[in-house]
Amino acid sequence: QVQLVESGGGLVQAGDSLRLSCAASGRTFGTYIMGWFRQAPGKEREFVAAISRSGYSTNYADSVKGRFTISRDNAKNTVYLQMNSLKPEDTAVYYCAADRQLVMRREEGDYDYWGQGTQVTVSS
Repeated sequence: QVQLVESGGGLVQAGDSLRLSCAASGRTFGTYIMGWFRQAPGKEREFVAAISRSGYSTNYADSVKGRFTISRDNAKNTVYLQMNSLKPEDTAVYYCAADRQLVMRREEGDYDYWGQGTQVTVSS
């Protein structure tokens, strides 16, 4: 089992940048595919990005492609989400998640472990 703790959220203006971090417990972090999801008020949780176990492969939602970058440091048991050129529509609670399977996936039901979330608010 792995426990996930997100940090780095906050209130920023449109066009600003933020970097979210997700720290994982345990010695098996490198065996999980990691993902970021978000949930805006009144909306369902949606996929944002995923990264392979090695970090060499990534996958992004079209809405964030070119603006967000997911990365990981397996030595530090941490996955990051660098968010640039933020827009008001990026406002949401952001969650990191871990998946024990071998293929990056986009459905929240495919992920086994979740963090508690961190709020990102982008003002116009």
